[in-house]
Amino acid sequence: MKMIAEAMTLGALILMGTMAGFFFAFSNTVMPGFEIVNSVSAIEGMQGFNLVVRNPVFFVTFFLTPVIAIIAAVAAFLGNRRKAAVCAGAGAVIYIGGAFLVTVVHHIPLNETLGALDARALDGRAAETWMTYSNNWTPMNTVRAIACAVAMTPLTYGIVFLRDQETIA
Repeated sequence: MKMIAEAMTLGALILMGTMAGFFFAFSNTVMPGFEIVNSVSAIEGMQGFNLVVRNPVFFVTFFLTPVIAIIAAVAAFLGNRRKAAVCAGAGAVIYIGGAFLVTVVHHIPLNETLGALDARALDGRAAETWMTYSNNWTPMNTVRAIACAVAMTPLTYGIVFLRDQETIA
């Protein structure tokens, strides 16, 4: 059970890092890049991104990250590695609260609203529309990046506790 817990914790750590990097890149690079192009282009670019992000690779990474962390927690618990189980569970909880739920509650509604617009028909309202969207979207995206990065800490400790030779009851 320890080997399964270790493999799943490492897998969750890698996926968590992938998601942290994905969200970080958007807050740090993509959104600032959209800020320097015209608003119609920024809106259309984000609309395009919101279409292509719905792909199997992203879905597997986004949805399996907490699942694998939970499997790691269960395997560690069943292997009598309580500290490692708590760490993997904490990583899952942080991700679910700070990335998954933020996506579902905040970002998806914003993206759907933006996606329904005809950016070229906005005329003079494109700049205001983009600024409102970006000012609402980017800070909470940074929250997602931070949550994923923070969740990596307990997962890392989980691996350390799993590699400890003593069984911890």
